[in-house]
Amino acid sequence: MDHEISRRGLMLVLSSPSGAGKTSITREILRRNPDLVISVSVTTRRKRPGETAGVDYHFLDLTEFNLMVNRGDLLEYAKVFSHYYGTPRVPVEAALAGGRDVVFDIDWQGTQQLAQNARADLVSVFILPPSTNELERRLKTRAQDPPDVVAQRMAKAADEMSHWPEYDYILVNRDLLDSVAKVQAILIAERARRDRQVGLADFVKRLREGQ
Repeated sequence: MDHEISRRGLMLVLSSPSGAGKTSITREILRRNPDLVISVSVTTRRKRPGETAGVDYHFLDLTEFNLMVNRGDLLEYAKVFSHYYGTPRVPVEAALAGGRDVVFDIDWQGTQQLAQNARADLVSVFILPPSTNELERRLKTRAQDPPDVVAQRMAKAADEMSHWPEYDYILVNRDLLDSVAKVQAILIAERARRDRQVGLADFVKRLREGQ
């Protein structure tokens, strides 16, 4: 007789300075793992060209955002470059309880809060660029921001990178496919952790009893 072992979902957080590659890695990980759920953040910033409301972000005004904070509807929130970002609590908790893994594209401030609120469910990966010059090149190449914003992001990158010791895993993103493969390996290993397998003790007990 086969005894079922279920699994609690995990929160896979990918963080990096702007331009280091976390969004590209996240997209490829989601493409390779259709069972993954992306955490869609709420934000007070305006929608960028090519973004879709409800898919990339939930775009809110500051009043709506503050109401969510006051009601405790956010697992984490932070102010980044004059705008607020946050993670809605209900969809994440429902996914984890249902055994589904949730991917987060958030910064170190949000990761700290998740670590305080749900450390057992958290798997955090910090992505570094291979060099400062390469980081600046990537920011300029993606052409999403004016030069003054690129300069602002570069100035902030050093502070963001100082938080690397707070993460479980560190990747230097020299090659996208190689980085994706490493994140995939982390995901596979973390799914197999003993404390994420619900009913494992009963399963082993039955095995020992010859069932």
